[in-house]
Amino acid sequence: MSSRLSHPLTAVAVAVVLSLPWVFTWATGTVSGLSHLGTVAVSGLAVLGASFLLAWGAETAEKDVPRAFALAVLAVLAVAPEYAVDALYAWQAASDPSKANLAVANMTGANRILIGLGWSGIALFSIYKATQGRDDSSVVNRDGYLRDAVRLDPSISTEILFLFAATLYAFFVPFNGGIDWVDMVVLVGLYFTYIGIIVRGDVDEHDEQVGVPAYFQAKSRAVRTAVVLTLFAYSAFLIITAVEPFAHGLEALGLQFGIPEFFMIQWIAPLASESPELIVTAYLVNKARSTAAFNALISSKLNQWTLLIGTLVLVYSVALGRYGALPFDFKQSAEIWLTAAQSFFALAVLVNFRIDVREAVTLLVLFVSQVVFEFAIIQTVPEPTATQYSIDLLLGYTALYLLIGSGLLVSRRTDLRRLARLTVRNVRGEPTPEPGRAD
Repeated sequence: MSSRLSHPLTAVAVAVVLSLPWVFTWATGTVSGLSHLGTVAVSGLAVLGASFLLAWGAETAEKDVPRAFALAVLAVLAVAPEYAVDALYAWQAASDPSKANLAVANMTGANRILIGLGWSGIALFSIYKATQGRDDSSVVNRDGYLRDAVRLDPSISTEILFLFAATLYAFFVPFNGGIDWVDMVVLVGLYFTYIGIIVRGDVDEHDEQVGVPAYFQAKSRAVRTAVVLTLFAYSAFLIITAVEPFAHGLEALGLQFGIPEFFMIQWIAPLASESPELIVTAYLVNKARSTAAFNALISSKLNQWTLLIGTLVLVYSVALGRYGALPFDFKQSAEIWLTAAQSFFALAVLVNFRIDVREAVTLLVLFVSQVVFEFAIIQTVPEPTATQYSIDLLLGYTALYLLIGSGLLVSRRTDLRRLARLTVRNVRGEPTPEPGRAD
């Protein structure tokens, strides 16, 4: 009995079983008959199961395709719900202009959650697991208070540099009065240039796998391909169909407790739509694959910060029946600047391919404090004064992120030059130095 329970396919079966209540309610159209709590429970279990299936598919694929490409596919599928939610608001904005602000708010909230909770949380979780005796070569013990760090693979330099380029460009997006065709060309072009580079890479010497990925990797290539495609397809179906009801269910529960709708759309809905990505990366950390977890998070940030933003104008124009830039108000301009500034600071942290406890805590505290202060303003100050105070808060945090990020970059300018050299090596297909070694 114990051998059957420990068989890798048992884990796969459990993940599938978690999704079956949702599949049944979705197929029979009985979702609308569930309470808000029931919808959250059923769809949330499906998201959990899909996250594990998606992670196993990506790990299995690493034997046959470049790891960066496998993680890029994982990232796109894991954040597909965010695309769906933002596309919905962009589509509705063609007939109701107020929805354009919701599309931008949801997008900026999702991007800031990915760094503020995702990057910081995974770094702290990785270091915590290492202190519990987990053997993870990516975690470095260093002298000094809160100096332990997660060390990243230098091969991630391509993602970091492309994300830098997208971040710097994002500061200029609000000056056009909306997201327009130029933004689409630049941002979508950056993403597909990045994909074109990583897909040309050689298959890596993949990490020794255990459990489900090891079981599937031992099969023939034809079987592996079928398994990977099936896992990706089924998990994508679950994520695309279940996360939106999951998010809306959480929104409804929040509204019952008096949380403003706009706040729910900017923070609770993106948190729900980002949950597959966060679950997948936590799973990778639990397997002592902190580098792979960070690679997946950085890849997710890159595709959201380029492909997601760039395609909103396309969706809006199709719904409008003609070309039109997706408009937004000045508060959403401030949201974009803050999101870009947070990204700038986070990338300044990573230019030396490390993130230590102090840096992770700083990312987390800055993110949480801004959200808490803005919520307090919304709850205690009447409109329109609350909007002006919120804008001042956003601009203040933008300046703070830029100040400390610029200071880090100045002190790490040698690391920045090394990052650029490593990216050139990656583009040329030259070998990348081992983590921790000079190039």
